[in-house]
Amino acid sequence: MIEEILKKAENMQGLKDDEIIQLFKIDDRRCFNRLMNIASQLREENRGPIKLTSTIHVTNKCKITPKCKYCGFAAGTSPQGYYHGFSKKDDEILKAAKKIEKAGIPRVSCSSAHGYNGRHAIRAARIIKENTSLELLINVGSDLKRENIQKLAKYGTDTICCNLETINRKLFHHLKPGETLQQRIKVCELISEEGIELSSGLLIGIGETYKDRIKHLRFLKRFKSLGEIPIMGFNPYKGTPMEKHPPCPLDDQMKTIAITRILYPHLRITVPAPTIGPENVKFSLIAGADNIATVIPDDYPLDVKGVGSPQVGNLKKILKTIKSTGLKAEIKTEKLASPIPW
Repeated sequence: MIEEILKKAENMQGLKDDEIIQLFKIDDRRCFNRLMNIASQLREENRGPIKLTSTIHVTNKCKITPKCKYCGFAAGTSPQGYYHGFSKKDDEILKAAKKIEKAGIPRVSCSSAHGYNGRHAIRAARIIKENTSLELLINVGSDLKRENIQKLAKYGTDTICCNLETINRKLFHHLKPGETLQQRIKVCELISEEGIELSSGLLIGIGETYKDRIKHLRFLKRFKSLGEIPIMGFNPYKGTPMEKHPPCPLDDQMKTIAITRILYPHLRITVPAPTIGPENVKFSLIAGADNIATVIPDDYPLDVKGVGSPQVGNLKKILKTIKSTGLKAEIKTEKLASPIPW
């Protein structure tokens, strides 16, 4: 039964929901490895070198009340995270972006807390696009309206992220009582309508079922500009209401990444180093991911905490990991405007 499903996946034949559930339930190591091999092969056939994405956190002064129950990013939520509030000045954003660019990382994610109608994001987009050649992802969740999205497009923003995290409405409301799922869906629709690449992903291990994940992955097909799917395994932040909730098991994250690759062979699949753990990045690559996020160079000028976990990925170590798996990373040199494989 499993072998027949794996063969269908290998041949890029459509899988039914009950067949995907069987893939999630794999507990035999041989079948697990076969699933990973299929996902890796699909990435090799449909994607290029491994993308690296760094990060600049612009402000953590979140106006959502009550706060998301797992959040360690917003001011006052966790002593492990950004406990004290901050808002980065223009020169701080520019200095960080220049360090990222000099290190050869081709892409940066600029994220900001909720409650500013994207004002901080637009400021960051202007600074980065006017002063660097970095690809830019903006992530302010549902804190955007159409006019804000159009301004981000004006400055050349490449991707806008709005993670739904789960489309189980009851679970979403429990975890994020200060937001609504419909708000996030609406922003995803606006991004897609404006023709900007959409990044929207899943937070897994938070109490959702396999059926929830499958429904979520299929739901994303409605967004025509979808180009990136982050897969984020839950890690508890101390001091939050979910500090005792267990972290998402590594095998479960790998299966979800691999299944996402099977369903979306041509899209970028992102795994933030903090959510899987920098020491486990190689397993996301084995499972078919092709973008490692929250990658930080040695001389990064700002204090940075990962979203989902305080750990971040060190550029040199991540490059070593990619090379050890036989893959190539997309790295820019100072003399060349275009990326070259590392």
